[in-house]
Amino acid sequence: MRRDVDRAKLFTRRAVLLGGAQAGLVGALAARMYYLQVIESDRYLTLAEENRFNLRLLPPPRGHIVDRFGDQLAVNRQNYRVSIIAEDILRQVRTAEERQLAIDATLDALGKIVPLSDYDRTRVIRDMKRRRSFVPVTIRENLTWEEMAAIEVHKLDLPGITIDEGLSRHYPYGDLAAHLLGYVSSVSEEEVTGDPLLELPGFRIGKQGVEKVYDLALRGHGGTSRVEVNALGRVMDEQTTEDASAGAQLPLTIDMRLQSFAARRLAGESASTVIIDIHTGDILSMVSMPAYDPNAFTRGLSSAEWQDLVRNPRSPLTNKAIAGQYSPGSTFKMMVGLAALEGGVIKADQTVFCPGHMELGGHRFHCWKKGGHGSLSLVGALAESCDVYFYELARRCGIDRIAEMARRFGIGEVLDVGLPGERGGLMPTRAWKAATLGEGWHQGETLLAGIGQGYVLTTPLQLAVMTARIANGGLKIMPRLSRFAAKPDSPGFLAASAQEVPAAPPLGIAKAHLDAVRRGMWAVVNGERGTARRAAGIPVAGWEMSGKTGTTQVRRISMRERETGIRREDQLPWELRNHALFVCYAPEDAPRYAVALCVEHGGGGSSAAGPIARDIMLETLRLDPARKRPGEEIKMADLPPAARALVAQAHAAATPMGPPLPPDGLPEDSEETPGSEEIDG
Repeated sequence: MRRDVDRAKLFTRRAVLLGGAQAGLVGALAARMYYLQVIESDRYLTLAEENRFNLRLLPPPRGHIVDRFGDQLAVNRQNYRVSIIAEDILRQVRTAEERQLAIDATLDALGKIVPLSDYDRTRVIRDMKRRRSFVPVTIRENLTWEEMAAIEVHKLDLPGITIDEGLSRHYPYGDLAAHLLGYVSSVSEEEVTGDPLLELPGFRIGKQGVEKVYDLALRGHGGTSRVEVNALGRVMDEQTTEDASAGAQLPLTIDMRLQSFAARRLAGESASTVIIDIHTGDILSMVSMPAYDPNAFTRGLSSAEWQDLVRNPRSPLTNKAIAGQYSPGSTFKMMVGLAALEGGVIKADQTVFCPGHMELGGHRFHCWKKGGHGSLSLVGALAESCDVYFYELARRCGIDRIAEMARRFGIGEVLDVGLPGERGGLMPTRAWKAATLGEGWHQGETLLAGIGQGYVLTTPLQLAVMTARIANGGLKIMPRLSRFAAKPDSPGFLAASAQEVPAAPPLGIAKAHLDAVRRGMWAVVNGERGTARRAAGIPVAGWEMSGKTGTTQVRRISMRERETGIRREDQLPWELRNHALFVCYAPEDAPRYAVALCVEHGGGGSSAAGPIARDIMLETLRLDPARKRPGEEIKMADLPPAARALVAQAHAAATPMGPPLPPDGLPEDSEETPGSEEIDG
């Protein structure tokens, strides 16, 4: 009996303990539920709302780029995209094999309407495997209206295929301003900076040209869209939208009429040119040919297209106007003349005798004219481009004095025009050679520098600035492509950063010395013995042009070849022909525009570069973009007959399929060819 009582007490104690534990657990659970549902209700309501609603970033329209008169150079246009949603074609599919067959069938049907490459198919299948089945995968962008309409017509036969609309970058002038504008492309991993816009699928940023330099301002501000999603992330409803803010419009200094003409005039050549307003520094045209179509980068280049660009020996991806470095040849002789005049080593009317060569330390330095020019002053030496005259001036001046003068005119300096990839050329000095090559300077190298060869390297932009500073009376103008800051700190900088042209400081060159050099440049084109007298004259009163030819060797001419006869340019492979250069300004009486031009492996400066530069300057004077708006330019009918014929001929040559200009160079016995250092015997 007693044992039963003890057993009952033990059971009761256990029941009490178990019940107490259960009550404690229930109480704790109730307390936790109260805490979560009452005390923390607001917090979890917020989290639930965040799970239910997503904020999605909307890409802004990119700002337009326009020329000085508002002509649109880079715009946005409707972009029709075709996408595929795996969920819509895989509802009845159970195995991986059936899945692949269904996708292949849809892509095959679509491929009969719009072209699909093997790369497109591979990419689409790869992306479909990586993404959730309800997420669209882009198949092709930039569909034409006809392609989009054809897909819509066959929509019932294309399960899972959808069409949506966006904006893509478009360059109306194609390759005519490619190196100026650059292009936009997808963001690489290295370019992600934390800006949420850069992480949007398909968002594009500037990669070259002004598209890159002004990318932040052109990019704009993203908008937001509040959408309701389910637990899987599928969009169920769109609640509210805050529109994106478009990027700023960017005006450039160029005149697209002039840009187009210059580009078409250089078509077929490996060449570049720069046209500049000598008073403001405004770049009115900057052309590098051959070029590329920036629209191809927007839609995406194929591997074959990219290889064609990269392997082209004429370098269509390089902006030769700022990155092409060439020996300036005889276009550099104005710098040597000014260095000699400013240094007091010669006077403008003092003569030097040219017998056809100069001896120095057992080396013979030849003039381009085998029999020599006789006695010449500075004006005559520039007009006839006598090498011996400038050998002598260089010998008297020394390389450091020449370099100091050249740098004052922009040679060997990065001019910061506001484009990526600008190179500074090279203006050598004794200190440069010692520091770079660890060697001493030789006087023979000074002579070569005196005719713009040897170590001296310049870009067409530098030559244009040099010519402009000569023409404007020795003022240090700086080139620019826009009136806005080249390195914006914020997206809104364009609103208040327009910069007035600052007064250009003087270079400190005596007016009499500049006048002597300018008389020589006038005689090059208009003098009886000028090297460009038959190639570059402008037969319009008040439009007379002054200039300087330049021909740069890219190969060494041996003594044997000089004795037996130098081979004609047309007998040489293209890559061994001389570079042809020409610099000029006009009108001579009241200068306003300067042009620099380089034709790679073009031959002689007077025969190859001179006629093109004349045509470009003639069209520049006719349009007069610094003072006249479109519609106010001089009409063809108002030109004198000789000038009208010349303009018509220039426009015929400026079309890719137009007839070439007739031979208009100098006769064989007066063509300028550069000197070269040769060892006698």
